[in-house]
Order: sequence, then C-alpha cells, then structure tokens
Amino acid sequence: MDVVTIGETMVLLTPESSPFMRYASSYSRKFGGAETNVAIGLTRLGHQTGWISKVGNDELGKAMYSFIRGEGVDVSQVQFDPEAPTGLYFKEIRSGDRVQVQYYRKGSAASRLTEDDLNEEYIATAKYLHLTGITPALSESCYKTVIKAIDLAKRNNIKVVFDPNLRRKLWSEDRARKVLLEIAAQADIILPGLEEGKFMFNEEDPDKLGQLFLNHGASLVILKVGARGAYYFTNEKSELIEGFSVDRVVDPVGAGDGFAAGLIAGLLEHLPIDQAVRKGNAVGALATMTPGDFEGLPDIEELDAFINNLSREDIQR
Repeated sequence: MDVVTIGETMVLLTPESSPFMRYASSYSRKFGGAETNVAIGLTRLGHQTGWISKVGNDELGKAMYSFIRGEGVDVSQVQFDPEAPTGLYFKEIRSGDRVQVQYYRKGSAASRLTEDDLNEEYIATAKYLHLTGITPALSESCYKTVIKAIDLAKRNNIKVVFDPNLRRKLWSEDRARKVLLEIAAQADIILPGLEEGKFMFNEEDPDKLGQLFLNHGASLVILKVGARGAYYFTNEKSELIEGFSVDRVVDPVGAGDGFAAGLIAGLLEHLPIDQAVRKGNAVGALATMTPGDFEGLPDIEELDAFINNLSREDIQR
C-alpha cells in the first residue's frame, strides 16, 4: 500500500435546474470527501491507496462504497453502521468562484469512527498516512481516532501528510486552531493554504509562515497560494513553484485535494521536491476544469499531456 487515508465521504447533491437550491427541482448525485478525493487521484496516477471510514448501512452508503471500490481504492477497512446514516452535502455552483456548501452530516456514520476501528497492521503497510483537519472536527471520537492513527504511523515509521483543510462550519475557531496546531506539530509533511496558515499562526507572509510551520515540527511544508502555485519550504531551501493557468474555472472544490494527490504521487516516485510540487499544481489545476470533487482528476497520460501542453488530438495520435 502506498497511501492510507482516514475520513468521511458524503453523498454530494448539486442543483441542476437552477444554481440555487431554493429554486432547483432537479439535482445530480455524486460523491465527495477530501480523503477519498486524494485516494482516487492517487489511484488514477498508478498508486495503491486504502480508505478507513464508516458509511451508513443504507442505499446511499452502499452506492458510495461500490463507487469508491470501483475507482480502485481499497475499502476493506470501511464499515457499514446500521445505526447512523451516510452524510450528505449540497453544493451550489453559482459561478466558478462562487460556491456555497451546506452540510447534513451531524451524527453521520463516519462521525462515529473510534480508535477501535483502526487496524495497526493495515496502517503499517503504507508509505504515507494522509490526514485532514476535517476528520477531527466531526466528533470527539474522530479526533481521538486521528491522534491514535498518528501514533500508529509514528510507531511504524510511516510519514504523516497533513492537510489542515479548515472547515469553519464544523467547529469553533478556538478548538479548530488548537487541534490543527496539535496535529501539525506531529506531521512530517504539511499542506496548508495561505488562509489556513493565517488562521493558525496569525501571519500571512509566505516566507514567515513557512518558517513557522518548520519550527512547529514539519520537515516539509507546502504552502498553497491558489492560481499563483505553491511554495515549498525545507530547512535547506524554499521556492515558489508557479501554477498552471486554466481557461475557465468550472468548480474549484477539490483542487486542494488534487494538489495533494499530485504532490504525494511525485514523492512516491522520488521526484525532486520542486517537480513533485509542480505535479501537484498541475493536478490541482485540472481538478478545477470539471464539475465534481474528483471527476477532473487526471490519469497519467492526461497529466503528462497537460504538463507538456499537448492537445487532446496529440494524445490520441
């Protein structure tokens, strides 16, 4: 196994007949969750991934389980909860840069994850453990599960990749800041956005933020700065790797997860850090060009063509 990730994936409903839920009479049904977005992105790039979670023992949970398994993600550690539902969320895409999200996930099956749901032998098979700040926000038991997973990873010399993925709607600012900083201190690689860095350290200068995260415990910091690209920081070097331009942003949700998938793929392939970050930038850019949280994540051929600026006609020849 290359990467194991832990967290909630939900049924995603998007209004079709109108951008606004209040006027919509029809919706598309998809799935979305930061951790499975990353896992699916990695499988499309040729890497083995596993997902630890719970879903409701309901029709939507069964559909999600089958779909994610069909994308090549190992779901052997996903459990069906007979007493709690699969979580839902609605996404209004009013324009490419105006997206509204509404969650219906309180008391969901995934929010009932506990430390007992972790299998140390399974986690020990991975090279990386991927975590986000969403999972510990779901419940106290989810928080404890994440902390236990980090302990198991450390015990087995597995690198921890942490994306803060701040979701203000899920918890108080004080609690969020405390927990995100706690997990960041134990992460080997951290992937904050500029706004998340500002939230955690009350600092918005990229160079200062990079140093603050390094001093806090990480050995590699990747600071995402949107369309501009991403900075990387190590104790030896820092550099801005420019992003890729796209003609039109269709759906920005999932771009950060795409970035994480591309970056981790690059690290698994032992690319130099600057090239791994560039790969992350490319996957993140591609993710914004298609509706859905992970639908635009590329396979190896599509990614190489995008990076090398080839047209679809060139790919097919």
